[in-house]
Amino acid sequence: MPPTITELPVAGPDAGPYAITVGPDGALWCTLVHTGAIARITADGDVRRHDLDDPRCGPALLATAPDGALWFTRMRDHRIGRLALDGTLTSHAVPGAGPYGIAAGPDGALWFTELAADRIGRITTDGELTHVDLPVTGGMPSMIVAGPDDACWFTLNQAHAIGRITPDGKVDVHPLPTAGAAPVGITRAADGALWFVEIGAGQVGRITVDGAVREYPLPDRAARPHAIAADPAGGCWLTEWGGNRVGHVTAEGVIEEYALPTPACEPHGIVVAPDGDVWIALETGAVARLTR
Repeated sequence: MPPTITELPVAGPDAGPYAITVGPDGALWCTLVHTGAIARITADGDVRRHDLDDPRCGPALLATAPDGALWFTRMRDHRIGRLALDGTLTSHAVPGAGPYGIAAGPDGALWFTELAADRIGRITTDGELTHVDLPVTGGMPSMIVAGPDDACWFTLNQAHAIGRITPDGKVDVHPLPTAGAAPVGITRAADGALWFVEIGAGQVGRITVDGAVREYPLPDRAARPHAIAADPAGGCWLTEWGGNRVGHVTAEGVIEEYALPTPACEPHGIVVAPDGDVWIALETGAVARLTR
């Protein structure tokens, strides 16, 4: 039986819901990249909006931190933001970096990618900021996730590679087999590997902690997969921005796809909630909920 997909408007058509995650309070939190805001969404449809101090700041990715707040990247004004559950907002400057991906690391700090600076940044919950230069130029580090091996793993979109960084700053780079792969989203899956999507090649990839890579072509190689989220049952869900679909890949690489009900809705961020429902941020102003 196919899943049920419903949509919930959360902002105007120009606001740009972009990334979505489950917050420390169990609600869904979503960045509104074009209007400088973050929305809180409950499963029963309550939407509350937190406007940031600059509507042009470009909130991109967000993550729940060990301090019980949401931390997020502001890619257009080069800052890292913090939003407490009571609505208190603070931010820290990261000059000229274009911060994009962000994740809670194995050391209790937040680790983030710097698109324009060939660096990985680290910020403690007290606001102490450090950086690690990458051994590639123009690699465009994109999304990042904590791995099962006390390190963080990240995609290098323009280097067509997957990177690994340890808490002490040691970096390894694993080139992908497919030319022009352009990986973006990455997640830690239940099988202990890192799964990622290749927006340039229309593939899903899997890399083990020892660097072994496997790739699985999507049925539509022009689907432009963007983000990926682990399914506790062992697979992963992914958005197909160019195909107006969401996909599911099993641990064995079997892929199924599901069309979204609204044409050209631009699916970007994706998360699997604790109840197993899948939530997708649609850049045209809504979030979709997929229930199997």
